[in-house]
Amino acid sequence: MDAFDFVIIGAGTAGCGLAYRLGERGYSVCVLEAGPKDTNPLIRLPAGIMKTSHDPRITWRYEIEGSENTKNRKIPTFYGKTLGGSSAVNGMCYNRGQVSDFDNWSKAGNEGWDYNSVLPYFRKSERYISGGEDQFRGRFGPLTIQSLQSKDPISDRFVQGAVENGIPINPDYNGRIQMGVSYAQTVIHKGRRWSSAHAYLHPARRRFNVDVRTQCLVRRVLIENGAATGVEYSAGANQETQTVRSRINTIICAGATFSPKLLQLSGIGPSKLLRDFNIPVLNHLPGVGENLHDHYSVRMVARAYPGFGTINERARGLPLMMEALKWLLGKPSALSMTAMSVFTFCKSDPKSPDTDYSLMFIPACLKGGRTRELEDFPGVSGGAWQQRPESRGHVRIRSRDINEPPIIWPNYLDSELDRRIQIIAMKHLKAIFISEAMRPIVKEIILPEKDCRTDDEWLDYIRGNGMTSYHPAGTCKMGPSSDPMAVVDPRLRVHGVKRLRVVDASVLPTQISGQLNASVMMIAEKAADLIAEDVTAQ
Repeated sequence: MDAFDFVIIGAGTAGCGLAYRLGERGYSVCVLEAGPKDTNPLIRLPAGIMKTSHDPRITWRYEIEGSENTKNRKIPTFYGKTLGGSSAVNGMCYNRGQVSDFDNWSKAGNEGWDYNSVLPYFRKSERYISGGEDQFRGRFGPLTIQSLQSKDPISDRFVQGAVENGIPINPDYNGRIQMGVSYAQTVIHKGRRWSSAHAYLHPARRRFNVDVRTQCLVRRVLIENGAATGVEYSAGANQETQTVRSRINTIICAGATFSPKLLQLSGIGPSKLLRDFNIPVLNHLPGVGENLHDHYSVRMVARAYPGFGTINERARGLPLMMEALKWLLGKPSALSMTAMSVFTFCKSDPKSPDTDYSLMFIPACLKGGRTRELEDFPGVSGGAWQQRPESRGHVRIRSRDINEPPIIWPNYLDSELDRRIQIIAMKHLKAIFISEAMRPIVKEIILPEKDCRTDDEWLDYIRGNGMTSYHPAGTCKMGPSSDPMAVVDPRLRVHGVKRLRVVDASVLPTQISGQLNASVMMIAEKAADLIAEDVTAQ
């Protein structure tokens, strides 16, 4: 029999971290990844995101359903489909969120998920080499984190503009407090991306003989007598159906879109939805696929005066050759840039203890402000999103066909609070763009095309131009059994099904105030300890 102690579905951030930590403990582990190996050389090159994020061979390419609040637009999105998952194609920014994000999880009934409890796992996962306080930062973890090395005078001016507008400089937004402006912290080291596959999975294969199988699309979790016993999957170009068994746990690490989809196809989810597609209901869990929320990002783009060294000017012809040479010599280069160079964390209410919106900046003019594609002229771009959206949507299957994309509907801007905070954020971003510090750089703002003067004009622009931040979360919500919409308990065990866990961004009860990768890595680190404790207790 093809059997392992643990079968992990998905080689994204969580799956890679779990594979290493379980293999380290001596368990046999099999990881199933639907995509190919991460051998594309552009994955390691930070600037390669301009190509990899459009490559259907290593990304899942879907559409987010629109609503009246977003003018019924379908919004394109993508997820990583290779070893490392989205950590192989994301913007490489490292942001844990703020203290109250996790304290709120604990207050909602998730014991052991408060900030003081999860901080050791953040520290365990990282090797932070840009200073900070030892109380908050890890020094010996698998993932190298550092402040952006490719600093530039244009981004310096954005930082100065933020200070002009009342935002203090914060040397470490992943430390004691998040509030402030600073250069982004990145998962780039020596000019190369460090995905979760490079930090965890490849070492796990070498050191612990973890079995990693690529191009294996899991079709369903096998449930026998109320317990998960393994999975059925299609392998290779011929999509041959195969089975692999788990002796201890089957662990779904497929992300906030695919994890609920797989549970639903396996007969675990809202009974009405399953019956609509003639799927036998093995466990009625109404929360599977619900509670979807994402950061709704709105961009601002400006044309810049030439000669300041925007990425648009450095990414073509002879200047590009010079940037490539600097990269090869291990020097700061435009080729080792993240998706954003500066983060600004702000409060709409000065009396609030927490920040509630983020502003981002990059010294590059992006076409339409929406894609990873450079304009032909020099410019700069910024973005804004509310950190803790209240709007909730869902992920639901369309049919029994594993290959058919699910319905993805975050229901952006449904909450009045979400709309109000987004307006405040965009006004603040514009104030920085037209600040004294930015005046020598910004020639004219070209997006929004119209000069927004009233809240209604701003909201109209926001509705028509916002996009995903690629941070879907919450669709397999963590919560106690008293919560009717909880899918997993605080030990990440699926309610009502033995030997089945979900470990990824789908378990977030509420959104964090940052990108997801750092928190998902923390969740995987903590999950490994929870699993080991449960095995010992049996």
